[in-house]
Amino acid sequence: MLTDPLDCPKPGCRSFEVQLYNQEVRELLKQNKHHTRYSDRWADINRQVVQAHDEGEARQLAARRYPPEEGFVISGVSNIH
Repeated sequence: MLTDPLDCPKPGCRSFEVQLYNQEVRELLKQNKHHTRYSDRWADINRQVVQAHDEGEARQLAARRYPPEEGFVISGVSNIH
């Protein structure tokens, strides 16, 4: 697994897996087109590990890195044991 800035160990934090995709990429692929900025892989669920105190903070951190205004959708967050 690649190290990601969202996966930096922090005291008192837990690991969360955030599942997300890009709605704009999905829509373009349905039309046999490609996004000018994001890879076609973003049409599928991608998983990122986030270090946070709780699920809400994990969502906030992921949304900062993958902004909803750019088409990113968080489809789920789960605690990694």
